[in-house]
Amino acid sequence: MSETMYLDALHPDERRARVELAACYRIFAMLGWAEMIYNHITVRLPDSVTGGEKQFLINPFGLHYSEVTASNLLKIDLAGNKLDPANPWPVNPAGFTVHAAIHAHVPGAHCIMHTHTTNGLAVACSQSGLAQNNFYSAQLDGMVAYHAFEGITVHAEEAPRLLANMGNKPLLILRNHGLLVHAPTLPLAFVRLWTLQRACDVQVAQAALGPAIAVPQAVAAKTTLDALQFDAQFGAGQDVFDAMTRLVDKLDASYKN
Repeated sequence: MSETMYLDALHPDERRARVELAACYRIFAMLGWAEMIYNHITVRLPDSVTGGEKQFLINPFGLHYSEVTASNLLKIDLAGNKLDPANPWPVNPAGFTVHAAIHAHVPGAHCIMHTHTTNGLAVACSQSGLAQNNFYSAQLDGMVAYHAFEGITVHAEEAPRLLANMGNKPLLILRNHGLLVHAPTLPLAFVRLWTLQRACDVQVAQAALGPAIAVPQAVAAKTTLDALQFDAQFGAGQDVFDAMTRLVDKLDASYKN
């Protein structure tokens, strides 16, 4: 079966989710957020597709983000079982262990993104964590949680501790490891991660210049309230994601296949 025939046979909601997620992988590659063949962006499929079962899409293990397409994304269940056996690519156990736990237990976690960017990882390794000292971190007041490093995330018994540490926060800094975000939509997860990544970029660059000017708590709280890119009234990231998708389309639109 051709890629087009495969996609045409899917429920329209699944096809839309696949194309959007594949576009996101290409955006990550364009931004330099890929980690060889590792790390993951996952999307939980809507009940209209699954009939209420918890299933999600994940990248095939072995492909670079620039190779991900709508048709080669894997559909798996919470146990990491492939639900499209014709897909030849395997599942990375480090992908479904944490992602499945969050998709299973956090109702609003439609999309989960995890990165190992250099500056994100540098902040994750710092004892003080994310500093409240720049325009971007000031937009994340009260949104960031921390989870201590326990090794490669392939053991299901770590999941309850990770969920407890995350609580109701949408952003999680995995100590010594990297960044993780979740959101009710993929575009909102993207702008949340982009903002956290920018905060880490500025923090690392500023550290070379000496002591930073701290943002007062009251100002940070107001800045977070005023951050338009998170607000549904202003698209909750959709306009940003659409703009980035247009850039990808100019480079290579093969992700839609």
